[in-house]
Amino acid sequence: MRVFITGATGLIGRNLTSALVAAGHGVLCISRDAARGRDLLPPQVEVIEAEPAQPGHWQERVGQCDAVVNLAGSPVASGRWTRSRRRVIRSSRLATTAHLAAALSGVEHPVTFISASAVGYYGDAGETAVGENDQPGNDFLARLAVEWEHTALQAESDFVRCVRLRIGVVLAPDGGVLDRMVPLYRRGLGGPLGSGKQYLPWIHIADMMGAIQFILEQPEMVGPVNASVPDPCRQREFAQTLGRVLGKPAVLPAPAMVLRLVLGQMAEMVLNGQRVVPKALRSAGYRFRFPELEPALRDVLGCEDPA
Repeated sequence: MRVFITGATGLIGRNLTSALVAAGHGVLCISRDAARGRDLLPPQVEVIEAEPAQPGHWQERVGQCDAVVNLAGSPVASGRWTRSRRRVIRSSRLATTAHLAAALSGVEHPVTFISASAVGYYGDAGETAVGENDQPGNDFLARLAVEWEHTALQAESDFVRCVRLRIGVVLAPDGGVLDRMVPLYRRGLGGPLGSGKQYLPWIHIADMMGAIQFILEQPEMVGPVNASVPDPCRQREFAQTLGRVLGKPAVLPAPAMVLRLVLGQMAEMVLNGQRVVPKALRSAGYRFRFPELEPALRDVLGCEDPA
């Protein structure tokens, strides 16, 4: 299989390119800095230097592939959400996705288009368990996810099957949320965010890779797909478990009021919760390698179980 990837130098992209190459697939990606891309990615990966948010000759290569995995987008957890920052977060996703859809508009062979979205689609869902058919929320991230998915759907055709992958919090040893949390916890400064009652839909990086490869191999899978564990924990449980794995206390809460003062509108990202259920993956037969939090954290952080 020949797979085209955007966002290949990000956390998910780096792991996915390695996994696909190891499985014997051909991989090409687009990067604004080809030299950096070649440094970060396996040598078998072809790196095209171009701006994915702009149309160009790179689009011709998209239509020649068997699958496209769209992971492009400026990080949402980088600085306060000022008006200009929200504009960058939004445009970096919508423009790239629109150009991919345009590139796929004329294909006459089967193509799988997996386009990233986020569990933030559901907004603050509270105690309600939400599956792929539930309604979106109405905050910034939810509205962005709706727009993002709508743009991806422009690629859908008789030849192109479109999967919108609603990704949870990815646990990995080489980036992501744990990069920010672990140093604080090691200094004994960890604890729940806000009330701690909000659900935190997470997924181990191995299952993130497994889910994407599973979707590539299941031609009947279309539509939205939640990428998070079947039984998400609450934020308070996540903090306690991470503290236990690291052998450190996790008792210092970050009150919602303080988070809103420090983070502004971005606080909604950590204060809102989604009790996400991966109904599509489970009904299709995907089996999670790491469905439980403590074994997942121990694996990612390389911490053995003292028992």
